[in-house]
Amino acid sequence: MKASAVAKAPAAAKKKAAARKKAAAKKEAPVTGGRRRNLVIVESPAKARTIGKYLGPSYEVKASNGHVRDLPKSKLGVDIENGFEPSYVLIKGKGKILKDLKISARRAATVYLAPDPDREGEAIAWHLAETLGDDADDIRRLAFYEITKRGVEQALESPRTIDMDKVHAQQARRVLDRLVGYKVSPFLWRTIRYGLSAGRVQSVALRLICEREDEIRKFVRREYWTIDADLTTPAGDLFRARVQKKAGEKVALENEAQARAEADALAKESFAVSQVRTQEKKRNPVPPFITSTLQQEAFRRHKYSGQKTMVIAQQLYEGVEVGEGATGLITYMRTDSTRVSADALAEVRTFIREQYGEPYLPAEVRHYRSRETSQDAHEAVRPTSVARTPSSIRSYLDPDQYRIYELIWQRFVASQMNPALVLTTTAEITAGPFLLRASGSRVKFDGFARAYATALIEETGPEASKLPAVSVGDALGLKEILPEQHFTEPPPNYTEASLVKVLEEKGIGRPSTYATIVGTILARDYVTRDRGKLVPTELGMTVWKLLEQMFADVFDVEFTARLESHLDRIESGKDRWVDVVTEFYDPFQNDLTKAESQQEKVRASLVQETDVECPKCGSKMVKRFGRSGPFLACPRYPECKATMPLEEEGIPAETPTQLCPLCGSAMRVRTGRFGKFLACSTYPECKGTRPFTLQIPCPKCVQGELVERRTRRGKPFFGCSRYPECDFGIWDRPVKQKCPSCGSPILVKKQSKAKGEYLMCPKCKIQIESESTETLSGTLDR
Repeated sequence: MKASAVAKAPAAAKKKAAARKKAAAKKEAPVTGGRRRNLVIVESPAKARTIGKYLGPSYEVKASNGHVRDLPKSKLGVDIENGFEPSYVLIKGKGKILKDLKISARRAATVYLAPDPDREGEAIAWHLAETLGDDADDIRRLAFYEITKRGVEQALESPRTIDMDKVHAQQARRVLDRLVGYKVSPFLWRTIRYGLSAGRVQSVALRLICEREDEIRKFVRREYWTIDADLTTPAGDLFRARVQKKAGEKVALENEAQARAEADALAKESFAVSQVRTQEKKRNPVPPFITSTLQQEAFRRHKYSGQKTMVIAQQLYEGVEVGEGATGLITYMRTDSTRVSADALAEVRTFIREQYGEPYLPAEVRHYRSRETSQDAHEAVRPTSVARTPSSIRSYLDPDQYRIYELIWQRFVASQMNPALVLTTTAEITAGPFLLRASGSRVKFDGFARAYATALIEETGPEASKLPAVSVGDALGLKEILPEQHFTEPPPNYTEASLVKVLEEKGIGRPSTYATIVGTILARDYVTRDRGKLVPTELGMTVWKLLEQMFADVFDVEFTARLESHLDRIESGKDRWVDVVTEFYDPFQNDLTKAESQQEKVRASLVQETDVECPKCGSKMVKRFGRSGPFLACPRYPECKATMPLEEEGIPAETPTQLCPLCGSAMRVRTGRFGKFLACSTYPECKGTRPFTLQIPCPKCVQGELVERRTRRGKPFFGCSRYPECDFGIWDRPVKQKCPSCGSPILVKKQSKAKGEYLMCPKCKIQIESESTETLSGTLDR
C-alpha cells in the first residue's frame, strides 16, 4: 500500500464513523407528525424561552450563552506573519453546552442560528456554524429584530446565509483590539506598574476625559457682576428684570465697586415699559431613541450608567412575562438608525388619534434623518406595540424595567405627534440711560409634550409664565436693586451621557460598544465617578501622558474615527479586513518599536521626586504606582526596598495616636481594594491593621464609627466600623451635624447644578445651606 493511501485510511475511517454516529442520532431524533424537529440557537436562556413559546413543538430552542469561541487568553492568538490569521479556541466552561448543541444539531432537520442581528451576533453565529460543522445537515441564519410572534414569524419567512462581511468586520475589530491590548499593555507594565492595560478605543475615551481635566485645571476664573431689579406693575404684580445696556452700550461689570456704583445710579431713575414683544415658537418633537440617546436620557433622568441601561433594555428585548406569556417589549436596542417600520407608524398614528385626539396627530408621518455615519441596519428603539402602555404592564415589571420602558414608549409616541407651541413674551424697560429686559413664556399647545414631558415643557408649563401682563408706557415701581457676583466656569467634567454623546459625534465606537468603553476605563481605575462626573485618577492621567507621548497617532481621535469608518466599509463589502488591519498595524508597530527603545528614558521622565527622605538610606523618595494606588518608594530600589504610603491632603501619613494592636508601633494610612485602612508602619515585619474611621459615630448603633469603604465594583460608600454586627450604610459623605428638624446626628453632602453644594438630612430629607456648616473629612480615629 502507498504511503498516501496509508495516511488517508485513518481519516476515511473517522469520516465513516462520524457518518454512522450522525445517522444513529437521526434515528433517535424526536419527530413531530413524522418529521424531524428544527433547532433554533440563540444567545440567552431568557430569549430561548420567549421564542420557544411562539415556535411550538416542531422547533427546539436552545441557548449558547454568548460566544463559544474566542482568541486564547494565554497568548496573542494572531499570526501577524500570516495575514493576521486569528487562532480561535473553545472558551473555558463551554464544552458541556457545545456537546449538548451538537447532539441536538445531529437530529435536527435544519439548524437556525439566531444570535442578535449585529456584527457580534453574526460572529457568534459563524463560530457556532464552524463548531457544529458536520453535525448539522442544513444551517441557516435568522435575524430577530423584535421578539414577538410577528417578529419571529417574519424572520422564519426569510432565513439567509451568514453574512461574512459582518463577520470579517467583527473579526477585524477583535484582532485590532487584541494587537493593541497585548502589545501596549506589557510596555505599560514595564514603565509604570504590572497589571495595567491599554485598549484601542478605551484609550481614546480616556484621552478625552484627561484632556478635559487638563482644561479644568488650567482654567482661570474671571469675576463679573450683574444687576437685577425687582419691579412691580400698576396691578401690583412683582417680576424681575436684568440690566442689559447703558447709553446703548452693553454693560460689563468686572468688580463690586463698579456694580455698586451702577446700582446706586439705577436706583435714582424712574422705570417704564418701552416695548413688549410676543412670539409664538414651535418646539418640535425629538426622534425615537437610538442606542446613544437612550443611554444619555436614562442617565439624565435616572442616573443609570450605560451598562445598566443596556442590561435592562436587553431584558425588555428578550422578553418579560406580562400576563400574555413572555413577550419582547421593545425592538433591538443596539442601533444608530431612527428609521421606523410602516406597520409601527400606522399603529402609533391610530393610537394618537384615539387617545389624544386629532389636534395632536400631524397630517403626515414624521420621518427623521439618521447621521451620515449610521449603518441603518435596524429600526429605532421602540415598543413592539404601543397598545402596551407603561401603566398597563407596570405590575409585571421591576422598577428599573418600568423606568426604561416608560422612556422608550413615551419618546416613540411623542416622535409622531404635533409640535408644542410656546408663547414667549419679552418686555424692555427703560430707566434713564439704562435698558433692562424681562421675559416669560407659557405653553399655548402642549403637543408632543402630552406624551413626553421634556425639560423644556416642565419649565414652561401652562401656568409657568414668569412675566405678568404689562403694556407699553406702564410706569413700574422699584422694590429692590440686586447686584450679584458671578465667576466664569470651566468646562464641566464629562458624565457618562455627555461622553457617549461626544464619542458618537466624533465617530468613535458604535452602538454596541459605548457602554463597554465607559465600563472598561472605570474598571481599570483610570477614571472614577464623582457625583455622576467622570474624573481621571492620577493613574489614569499618568497612563494617558505616556500613551500620548509614545502613541499619539495611534490613539488620535480622528485616526480612531477613520478606523471605525473602515470597519463599516468592511461590513458593506468595500474593504478587505486584512488590508484595514495592515494599514493600522504598520504605524502602530513603528510607534511600539520606538517606545521600547526609549523605555528607560520614558520611565525616568515619569518619576516624580518628593521632599520626603527615605527612612533607611536618606535618599529623596519618589512617587510610584502599585495595585492599591500611589505610594512613595526609594529610588535606589532594589538595593533599598523602603516604601511609605503617600500622604493625602488633610490625612497624615503616620498617626502616632493610633498604635498598632499587635506591636504598638505608629500606624500609617493605606488604600486597599475596598477603601482606606490603617496598617502598621513596620509592615511587612508586623501585619497589624485597623479600620480608617471618620470621627463620626454611627447613627444606628452609636457604638461604632463611620468608615469609608468600597463596593466590589469600586464605588465608595460609608458604613459602620462594626459591620456585620451593624449594617448601616449610605452613599453620600456624612457630616457631623445635627439635623434641626428631626434631630438626626448626621447630615450628608449633596450637589446639584442649580444649588451647588448643600447638606441634606438622610432621614427627613430637609436641605440646609452648606456655608453654615463645618465638615469633617478624613479625621482619624481618636
